[in-house]
Amino acid sequence: MDQEETVFSATAEGDADHRRVVVTGEVDMATADQMFQAATREPADKVTLDLRAVTFFDSAAIQALVRLTDRIPHLAVIPSRRVRRVLDIAGLGDQTWLSE
Repeated sequence: MDQEETVFSATAEGDADHRRVVVTGEVDMATADQMFQAATREPADKVTLDLRAVTFFDSAAIQALVRLTDRIPHLAVIPSRRVRRVLDIAGLGDQTWLSE
């Protein structure tokens, strides 16, 4: 089976008012801290974490996300279907920081 591997990346853009972090690929034990660092590297009043291109999200990713909610008061998370499902299963599907 020839399956294309999705490479992880976490890129941030914006300014001190609003920073947007776009995450792609698998967020797991090996990459969750990179997602966290990309979101917190530069201070911003509001951070949008775009996870629409995330293909895998495990417990380490959930832990990093919860740490982000503690650290960034105005965090908005845009999940992929897979991320949404994992968060629903983990009991986090109704959080105010989670976008539709």
